[in-house]
Amino acid sequence: MDLAEMDSRNWTTLIDDIVAGDFYDAEAGKKVSVPYESIVFRESLDGMEEALIGRLKLGEKLAVVADENTYDVLGGRVARALKPIGGEAAIVLKNPHADMQTAAALADQLKGYDSVIAVGSGTLNDLCKYVTAQDGRRYAVFSTAASMNGYTSTTASMTLDSGLKVSLPAQAPAGFFVDMAVSAAAPSHLSASGFADCVARSVAQVDWWMSHRLLGTLYRSVPFDIQIADEIELNKCAHLLPQGDIEATARLYRVLTLCGLGIGFIGMSNPGSMGEHQISHYIDCFAGARHPGTLHGQQVGVASLTMARIQQGLLAQNSAPVMKPTPIDTEGMKKRMGTAATDCIEQLRRKALDGEALNAVNHKLATLWPELQRELRQFMIPVQEMEKLLADAGAPTTAADLGIDLEFYREAVRHGHEMRDRFSFVDIAANAGQLEQFIAIQT
Repeated sequence: MDLAEMDSRNWTTLIDDIVAGDFYDAEAGKKVSVPYESIVFRESLDGMEEALIGRLKLGEKLAVVADENTYDVLGGRVARALKPIGGEAAIVLKNPHADMQTAAALADQLKGYDSVIAVGSGTLNDLCKYVTAQDGRRYAVFSTAASMNGYTSTTASMTLDSGLKVSLPAQAPAGFFVDMAVSAAAPSHLSASGFADCVARSVAQVDWWMSHRLLGTLYRSVPFDIQIADEIELNKCAHLLPQGDIEATARLYRVLTLCGLGIGFIGMSNPGSMGEHQISHYIDCFAGARHPGTLHGQQVGVASLTMARIQQGLLAQNSAPVMKPTPIDTEGMKKRMGTAATDCIEQLRRKALDGEALNAVNHKLATLWPELQRELRQFMIPVQEMEKLLADAGAPTTAADLGIDLEFYREAVRHGHEMRDRFSFVDIAANAGQLEQFIAIQT
């Protein structure tokens, strides 16, 4: 079927302009160029796979990579459709993890292939974008669920050999394709996970703007500007996601995609990953046998509620918190974090405050406090509203909902900020001796 004949509901308005290089970034004063060639959303892509991949000119020998679940729902169909243009039998991974060992094994399996077609969501996409970025091969992805915002980002969330989970430089897909009927029919907790990843925007923006104003951290508004209108519309239909509603699923994909594109604009994940992601990363890295198998987005949703309580609780105070020198408990970190402790200690030291630097930041925080309170309100979703949105979408809202031991979740809130050098409201609360009062109300 010719691509011009495909059904379209205009689900990629604005996205098309960005991919074509026609989007003008007023903040940068120029049109934005992004490394994507094709982003296509349709109610069904059945019969269109060959045309979609063929126009990308990815080479003569194509590897289709899926896991056991995604092969059944879409990977097998894609592999069969691509045989006329060099598609091989799919490489089906068993219960893959986005870690360095799995990446090395996949790189071996992909030897001799010109490019890669990923069929899946978070783990599959991260593995394929990371592995192909190491040798310059191109890749494309067919999504199977609206479960996260990394489809169009230029970073991959990977677990290092030390056990530390980090965002590593990767590459954008040449093509990103969504069969909306497949994704809408996916288990509802997957869309709920993606929705929770979107909710994180508000708390990430609050953290990032605070860090910008207080410490001079680079801040760009364009990643938020391109998605906020769609976020508002998505929130209105959150309750339809558990029903597998096509239009609600499409709206979710728009926000997830625009978030990823915004990250691509600036080459850093701060617009969608600040204090809330540090809590989630702590769970993934250090839960061990206590990990209930929850998805990244599910954890991020609960962590976003936690961050909202900390941020809004601190900002409700009449006067600015007064921070003390950043405590660095190296022995405790080694005990909690094992082999990852060395990297985490270095990350924490990069943002640690003491001496004259601490005095200067405290003075600036006190001076800015009334202004900062006003500025940050425009980015916030009130805690109760956020909780209702997550519940409407079918996402967890508590540690108990995640199946995570409450004391371990509180540990993640207490120590997650030690893993990254990004400065968040958890750092302010911890340095000011106020974090424990917020931890005590976690459920």
